[in-house]
Amino acid sequence: MPLPYLALAAAAAAQAAAPQPIVQPTLAPASVAPAPVQAMIVAAPTQSVLRAGTEVPLRMEQGLDSNDKGLREGQQIRMSVASDVRVGNLVVIPAGSPATGEITDLRRKGMWGKSGRINARALNVRVGDRLIRLTGTFDDKGVTGTAGVVAAIAFVPIAGFFMTGTSAKIPSGGGVKAFLDEDLTIAVPQPAPAVAVAPVVQAAAPVLAPVATTSAAPNGGQQH
Repeated sequence: MPLPYLALAAAAAAQAAAPQPIVQPTLAPASVAPAPVQAMIVAAPTQSVLRAGTEVPLRMEQGLDSNDKGLREGQQIRMSVASDVRVGNLVVIPAGSPATGEITDLRRKGMWGKSGRINARALNVRVGDRLIRLTGTFDDKGVTGTAGVVAAIAFVPIAGFFMTGTSAKIPSGGGVKAFLDEDLTIAVPQPAPAVAVAPVVQAAAPVLAPVATTSAAPNGGQQH
């Protein structure tokens, strides 16, 4: 066999005897399905009722004096709520809410020991744009001069005419008891539901194929 053919045959045999490189396939990144959105279960709104007859403490925002010539029957009176009216921990009628009353009867002091008198009633209280009806009466009577009149008549009959009683007075800042005149249905707000946050799933890192290496030919694989 000619020498060139022997050399080619030897080279082919040496290449066949050498170990072949191992090439691993490249893996595609793992496919991560999106986490489902969790539905929140929210309780239905509840209702409560503030019953008619519930006390509403009021405070006078102006003073009244039966001897004041400016007062008259039917005149409205400025008042305010003295302290919060609540259902549980929920404030229904806040302190400071404006309230209104009305003078129903007025008598000034006069001769013969006649004392003054003021009768009034609570009308309503305003909360936001709602006017809530109230009920309840309050009054004040002056001190009568009857004892002085009797003594004056016993000695000098005409003197009793000039004896007068005192005026009725309701001072500014004085307390007044009023009561709800209607039931109030209160919607109790529910706490805001917590936001469900889907867990963050980190995508798997791609697997990189190792670099193929070729092992050195054995000593016996030298070409001639």
